[in-house]
Amino acid sequence: MDPEAIKRSLDVSGLRCTAQRCAVMAFLMDHKGHPTAAEIFKAVNRMDPRSSRATTYNNLRDLVKAGLVREVAVEGRAGRFDLEGLRHHHFICDRCANVEDVEWYDVPKPPSRSLGKRVVRECQLIFRGLCAKCAQRAFR
Repeated sequence: MDPEAIKRSLDVSGLRCTAQRCAVMAFLMDHKGHPTAAEIFKAVNRMDPRSSRATTYNNLRDLVKAGLVREVAVEGRAGRFDLEGLRHHHFICDRCANVEDVEWYDVPKPPSRSLGKRVVRECQLIFRGLCAKCAQRAFR
């Protein structure tokens, strides 16, 4: 996604295209992992020292709310972030807390009677266990 594509996606979502917001989006596009808000702040702040921690965190909140960025909750640890672009599920390692993408596949919807009056927007899976690196160390 180039700078123009970032600007268009922000415009479509109703968000102003600020330098800090564009920097957060650009970092997430270039970063293949699932960085924490603190890691995103450090990277954005290195590029633009005027960018504050509060601005970065507020931008992440707004980008999540607008559906451009997804927050992956890791119990007991800082949340991780990635772009919403390609649909995928996640695997979270119990030992190192690494978050990995897992190829998307459709999850069957539960019977409507089990949902009551709830309206489901989407369903994603989070797999938990040991990543390949930690599993290898565990069985040596």
